[in-house]
Amino acid sequence: MRIAVIDENAVRAAIIEQGLAEVGERDVFIISEREGMVQAIAKIEPDVILVDLGNPSRDMLEEYFAVSRAIAKPIAMFVDQSDEDSIAAAVDAGVSAYIVDGMSQRRLKPILDLAVRRFNAFSHLQSELQQARDALADRSIIDKAKLILVEKRGMTEPEAHKLLRSHAMNNNKRIAEIAEAIVTADQLLGDF
Repeated sequence: MRIAVIDENAVRAAIIEQGLAEVGERDVFIISEREGMVQAIAKIEPDVILVDLGNPSRDMLEEYFAVSRAIAKPIAMFVDQSDEDSIAAAVDAGVSAYIVDGMSQRRLKPILDLAVRRFNAFSHLQSELQQARDALADRSIIDKAKLILVEKRGMTEPEAHKLLRSHAMNNNKRIAEIAEAIVTADQLLGDF
């Protein structure tokens, strides 16, 4: 597993790196500068990101939450103390594990594993949600196209669907693509 450790404190970063080495993690990359952080992360291409902030200010948290939103990777964030607003903001930003009350070496591996699993589960849910939205949008455009065919060509709904399906098969396209073309043509031509 490639792990990017983000910590501005070199001593803490070294402790984290040592702790990860003790649990068998060898591909550990330390990022100690906030300047150019997103580019550094992209260059490393980590599997998981571990952020140790100690006692961050609200502005620093917001900056790291913005990074979390920009990078689609599992993120485990460690802070010494927090409040309800910061925890909610972390969840909204997509932080996979937000650990309050610091970090200990013995907890590193289980927390990283948890972050990866939560990230993967959330990504899977997002993918399913997008598929459902796409299917709903396809269904909507197909229904509009069938309505146009029923009204303008005097077809029944099953005949309209059969026409859409056969035209899609003959042209090696999805039914939704054919339906969209019909709806667009109807909008352009109107009552001609």
